[in-house]
Amino acid sequence: MTRARAAVSAPSAVWWGVAVLLPLAFLGVFFAWPAVTLVARGFLAEGGGVDLGGLRDVLGNPRTWRLVGTTLAQATAGSAASVLLGLPVAYLLYRTRFPGRGLLRGLVTVPFVLPTVVVGVAFRALFQTGGLLGWAHLDGTFVAVVVALVFFNVSVVVRTVGGLWERLDPRAEQAARALGASPARAFRTVTLPALSPALASAAAVVFLFCATAFGVVLVLGGLGYGTVETEIYRRTTQFLDLRTAAVLSILQLLVVTLALWVAGRARARRERALHLEHEDVAAHRWSVRSVPDVAAAVATSVVVGGLVVLPLAGLVGRSFRGPDGAWGLANYRALGTTGGRNALAVTVWEALANSVRTALVATVIAVVVGGLVALVVSRRPRARVARRAVGLLDAVVMLPLGVSAVTVGFGFLITLDRPLGLDVDLRTSGLLVPIAQAVVAVPLVVRTVLPVLRAIDPRLRQAASVLGAAPGRVLRDVDLPIALRSLGLAIGFAFAVSLGEFGATAFLARPDSATLPVVIFRLIGRPGAENYGMALAASVVLAVLTAVVMMLAERLRGDRASGAAGGEF
Repeated sequence: MTRARAAVSAPSAVWWGVAVLLPLAFLGVFFAWPAVTLVARGFLAEGGGVDLGGLRDVLGNPRTWRLVGTTLAQATAGSAASVLLGLPVAYLLYRTRFPGRGLLRGLVTVPFVLPTVVVGVAFRALFQTGGLLGWAHLDGTFVAVVVALVFFNVSVVVRTVGGLWERLDPRAEQAARALGASPARAFRTVTLPALSPALASAAAVVFLFCATAFGVVLVLGGLGYGTVETEIYRRTTQFLDLRTAAVLSILQLLVVTLALWVAGRARARRERALHLEHEDVAAHRWSVRSVPDVAAAVATSVVVGGLVVLPLAGLVGRSFRGPDGAWGLANYRALGTTGGRNALAVTVWEALANSVRTALVATVIAVVVGGLVALVVSRRPRARVARRAVGLLDAVVMLPLGVSAVTVGFGFLITLDRPLGLDVDLRTSGLLVPIAQAVVAVPLVVRTVLPVLRAIDPRLRQAASVLGAAPGRVLRDVDLPIALRSLGLAIGFAFAVSLGEFGATAFLARPDSATLPVVIFRLIGRPGAENYGMALAASVVLAVLTAVVMMLAERLRGDRASGAAGGEF
């Protein structure tokens, strides 16, 4: 019997070793190495020694602290507004049942995966002179940037908080109401404390996204607006000032690490000690007689109508106004050209084909790597050292969400000329852009698949083992069928995020193989009404494609995965 178990455990150990080493090797070569190399070069003197003078100069510069202050203020305001606006939406979509709820959930999710350049163009068209809100004079202001960031991140709060709320046992709140507590008091004293881990997790992740925002700030902020992320970009691309960029990257990494630590602690608290029900048991039918239900419906109408629909509707409307001011399809017909004065090396349709191609390759890579990570992290080893190792792997995989995409992209250029001594220059390879996009998408795949794997009752695996199933068969017959429920959503997220990735792609994509977000940004930067009109039309095309992908992903995942897959952002 012992020999049989040893024979079974040996191949199992090999496969688990591959599941751990493959993601670590991928992230080590294509994330840690480029990022660390770029940062390290900022502290090396010409003779090869360490030069910490840049650290002193940058930290002693008042501009640095203005940038840090703007970044923290932007992240704090965006996080607070996202939580306040997302809470009533989460209640309506996850605590009540009504016709069209699934469609509305999909609509709220779309902004999170829209390309940052598209969102920047949409809000720029909304706020600039002649736009629907041009009278507010918000173009290029702090408020405009924060509103756009809230547009992105409300869905993170809705999915994270809603994923817990719909499975929260309603009997505690019902008992408080039966003892005479008002609805407001029952919510404040019973429900809100139970939701606090999810709220803390959502706020920490949103803070991370707002602090590292790049495309939106670059498009909306204008020349006088700067954050740590955009300053890294400018110092790297315009001045080749790697010392300043390196110091700013370290400051940013400290903020990111703190945010990830808070989010991880909050997720751990959320997974313990709460009695959860199936979502169909916890949710109730929406009623016009219920004050909380009506209030949540009104708040959701304002958030979805004013924050989601209005900027996208404004973008679509402006895209039909041609360079001469006449309404029509002139901007869309121009997508088959290279723009005014040959502003582009490829047409918009060619750029779209490039985007789809690279996103497909990136999605395959991200799903394989992220799936392996989720499989390993979902395990709960008994040994304390093993538990800490699993937690460390989970935290490391999340780092690409917070480290500057500019740092990673530029790091690719300086490290992958002859990687590991190989006689090959990966910088000219067509795989470089998909790999960079996959690095960004892997954490989202992990956060989508992981809750489903963690929701598997361990007794199912134990029963299969007792009946004689080998570890590989347990994995195939128990874990895999359940994990497939969230695979559609994971593929949708990976594809949508890869499709709209801009930060690293802007460094790596050659002019003749530019992706659509890069082409849109180039059109915005070129003078002429024709180029701007093409940018609007191209943004609509990219937004529609992204929305369709996410709607299909929501349909593919199945309702049974909704509670789990919605709560780990």
